[in-house]
Amino acid sequence: MDIALRPVHDSDLPVFFRQFNDPESLRMAAFTPDDPADRDRFDAKWAHIRSSPEIVARTVLVDGDVVGSVSVYGEAGEREVTYWIDRAYWGRGIATAALRALLTEVTERPLYARAAADNAGSLRVLRTCGFEVTGKGRGCAAGRGEETDELVLSLEG
Repeated sequence: MDIALRPVHDSDLPVFFRQFNDPESLRMAAFTPDDPADRDRFDAKWAHIRSSPEIVARTVLVDGDVVGSVSVYGEAGEREVTYWIDRAYWGRGIATAALRALLTEVTERPLYARAAADNAGSLRVLRTCGFEVTGKGRGCAAGRGEETDELVLSLEG
């Protein structure tokens, strides 16, 4: 299995939109947009992501197929990582490999991440890549329609 990152292309966006609207994925991610099915809002968000020099966004490819995205965003000293992998590819080490590749490209530290406290898969990816839990919170999770516990993780030097 060949896992690679590349810049986001226009042709990736319909694939991302489909992936971001998978009900099980939304529930697992928890902290999602209020209305992930709003295509105009989705397109506006990705237009901002792709035009912002502060955001590093990459498409995740497996054997040449688009399977998700991985990004770093935010202000210096507060930058966060985020990723989304198509549910059909969960459990194969793809998110870990994609995040490792992004962390090689984006060398600034610290970096932060957030995950629902019960999202064992995402927490395993982050911990495997060197992130450690540094905080806890609770917030309204649109992907679940309820308050959900969240962990904050950081990757230092």
